[in-house]
Amino acid sequence: MKITRLYTGTDNQSHFEEIEVAFASRGGFGLFTIPEPAKSVFFREIPPVWEYAWHNVVCREYVITIDGEAEVEVGNGEKRVFRRGDVLLAEDLVGHGHRTRVVGNKVWRQVFVTLP
Repeated sequence: MKITRLYTGTDNQSHFEEIEVAFASRGGFGLFTIPEPAKSVFFREIPPVWEYAWHNVVCREYVITIDGEAEVEVGNGEKRVFRRGDVLLAEDLVGHGHRTRVVGNKVWRQVFVTLP
């Protein structure tokens, strides 16, 4: 399964990269990833046309879009739209950061899984 990683590069800018999450069989109950510890889980709703200026994440976290759409822009101007089912691993704790805006007329709903 591919997910998007948002990270700070050596140029102090945020960047995207696609990473592959590996699955393995666990005793006939399907395929699983290696368990990863989580610090907290919470849900968030953001109204349409909301924009968040350049910022960094406060901790490493998975952001899973469950409804609506948001566009994330990184330092080199690259933009990606995240939709239902998309997973973002946000790790740009330092540097210039990224900016986010809700696109479309729907509320953007997410699940956050913060990491230790």
